Amino acid sequence: MKRTPFYEKHVALGAKLVDFAGFEMPVQYQSMVAEHMAVRETAGLFDVSHMGEFMVTGPQMVDFVDYATVNDVRGMAIGQAQYSAMCLENGGIVDDLLIYRFVDKFMLVVNASNIEKDWQHLQKLLQNFDVNMENVSDHMALLALQGPNSRDILQQLTDTDLSKIEFYHFTEGLVNSRPMIIAR
Repeated sequence: MKRTPFYEKHVALGAKLVDFAGFEMPVQYQSMVAEHMAVRETAGLFDVSHMGEFMVTGPQMVDFVDYATVNDVRGMAIGQAQYSAMCLENGGIVDDLLIYRFVDKFMLVVNASNIEKDWQHLQKLLQNFDVNMENVSDHMALLALQGPNSRDILQQLTDTDLSKIEFYHFTEGLVNSRPMIIAR
């Protein structure tokens, strides 16, 4: 079973671990109700490093991502994210995903249980485009800080002005002196 970079911390904090999409992931620490209320009232930190990430580059990257997903990515600004889906030619859904547009690439964030299926689907499609796609899932870690106080908590760890990041946008900056993609 795979483990995220935060596995040892989960164990040290007494997490109850379960198999989720081939990863040993925490399902709870002490009380699901208390943890739920903490997120609703203050903030909670979620390890979502099991998600898959594909980087798409090349001269036809916009055309490829636009073809492979159901939303129009041509109008996306640099630093914008978009929720979308990948579909089969008959309209059946392959998976939902988040698309992040950088200056020179797109990052596609797919569901953990569908990484291989999504990769194979996109590999078939990219044959018709001048693009490169790299699966960087094993080299990235993702944390989701959620709740009404999440921005104030994260702001203490970065000089990036988080109040300037709109919904479904992101920036690159330092968090606790480490380079990160900071998304909202």
